Amino acid sequence: MSSDWNRRTKLVHSGTRRSQYGEMAEAIFLTQGFVYPSAEAAEARFLGAGADDFIYARYGNPTVRMFEDRMAAIEGTEDAFGCASGMAAINGALTSLVKAGDHIVAARQMFGSCLHVLKVLGGFGVEVSLIDGTDLSAWSAAMRPNTKVCFFESVSNPGLEVIDIAGVSRIAHAGGAVVVVDNAFSSPIFSRAVELGADVIVYSTTKHVDGGGRVLGGVVLGTRDYIRGPLETYVKHTGGAMSPFHAWIMLNGLQTMDLRVRAQAANAAAVASAIAGDVKLNRAIYPGLMDHPQHALAMDQMGSGGTMVALDLKGGKEAAFRFLNALEVVLISNNLGDARSIATHPATTTHKNLSDEDRALVGITPGLVRISMGIEDGADLVADIRRALAAA
Repeated sequence: MSSDWNRRTKLVHSGTRRSQYGEMAEAIFLTQGFVYPSAEAAEARFLGAGADDFIYARYGNPTVRMFEDRMAAIEGTEDAFGCASGMAAINGALTSLVKAGDHIVAARQMFGSCLHVLKVLGGFGVEVSLIDGTDLSAWSAAMRPNTKVCFFESVSNPGLEVIDIAGVSRIAHAGGAVVVVDNAFSSPIFSRAVELGADVIVYSTTKHVDGGGRVLGGVVLGTRDYIRGPLETYVKHTGGAMSPFHAWIMLNGLQTMDLRVRAQAANAAAVASAIAGDVKLNRAIYPGLMDHPQHALAMDQMGSGGTMVALDLKGGKEAAFRFLNALEVVLISNNLGDARSIATHPATTTHKNLSDEDRALVGITPGLVRISMGIEDGADLVADIRRALAAA
């Protein structure tokens, strides 16, 4: 039975729907609409579509449904909804759960676009409290009678702080709130979010799921009542659904994700260990290092330090730029979770539109460089980063 399969088997086989032709690879259904045999059949479809009854690509598509089913199977949730991007998924997950007068408690350690979504919700009358997500007492203190959502990144972008999913879930549930976790940095491979109490899990599938830097995508996972209720209603009417072609790319990415992500994490651990204590650094940040403030939590929550390493270089932006420009194997870009190693200077790229105050709030210094480790040879990566540090 598919429910008894281990994760790597689910990544290859779960959710597959074959047409009458019995194709081996998942089919791409590149269609925006569907034909009904009669007017009565069209009416019946709109009255209540079943799992394999499709109406319009913004509502659902066979290829996208295969991807959703496979993601739900590996994450351990009842259902999933594919979105056009990771931020479409974040926006859908949060906005579908709140209304004016409601309250969200969120960890201040977050990606700049996530912070922007919270500010937009604030403009529509949703109260938002930003706290230190690593401090469970801060979560308890921030809860109110009207708190509907507790939101955080399980591993923060780009500071790699690890937040206690089980601890926050206990506090949130005691207050009647829903726990929404952005799990992108943990990846589905190192996720125990459902087991630890999260209600809604969000991924930017642009990252580790695709793994090849090809297309955008996102997914929201949770109970069937939530996914096919408020979440689907919001996303299908606001247009943030995933395209069939992107879903097909993601399905192919899932087949090798376990192999890729574990290789990436091994490279991250090797690089972090090799450069920890380098004189050019204020610090090397990696949850797998013993000196990381949440090292024990990361090992318990993920069983790994993950695929990301952050370096805070002495000398600020100038030193960071010298380091970046000296890299040969590691590429300068702003994606992550790719099979290729990628370095990013958040202060001048992904987080440049944040105010100085907001950048300080999420822990971004002028010398901070975020590195997403790829699957290249680990010795080559260590040599490349050591050489770049010497140039910094």
